[in-house]
Amino acid sequence: MRKAMMFLICVAVPMAMAASAKADAKIGYVDVQKAVQSTSSGKKAKDAMEGEYNKRKKELDKKKADIEKMGQDLEKKKSVLSEEVFNKKQVELQEEMMKFQKAVGENQMEIQKKEKDLVDPILEKMKGVIERVAKEKGYTMVLEKQAQNILYAQPDADLTDAVVKEFEKGK
Repeated sequence: MRKAMMFLICVAVPMAMAASAKADAKIGYVDVQKAVQSTSSGKKAKDAMEGEYNKRKKELDKKKADIEKMGQDLEKKKSVLSEEVFNKKQVELQEEMMKFQKAVGENQMEIQKKEKDLVDPILEKMKGVIERVAKEKGYTMVLEKQAQNILYAQPDADLTDAVVKEFEKGK
């Protein structure tokens, strides 16, 4: 009985809702991530992000190598250092490792903020373009492909390429 009720809820209710929806409703979708990456503005933002990321990664890799070298040096000198000096050096090494981990976290947050700052204006413009394309083509609703987990749609419901073309025209 429970299985039958669950079946009705999971299958019959959505079907009934779909049947009661407007018969002339036209739904499309846009892969916004693909659209942003396909525009010249998106490509510039991606290049800027990669440059920033690579610069920061290089700096962090150097700090990491320095800390690893400190650890190796400490292990080599372990037998000649007094216990007190060794413990002091070990504490210093741990402090450096904690500073490094903090720096990694801060860099990640700064990179995310920079990406948001670069992409948000593109997304705002993209929303307007999506609305224009949807109206021109007579769509009642446009979904975001990734967010809605669209498993199947007719290829003609994909507005991504039309949105990219329209976005580039408006430059």
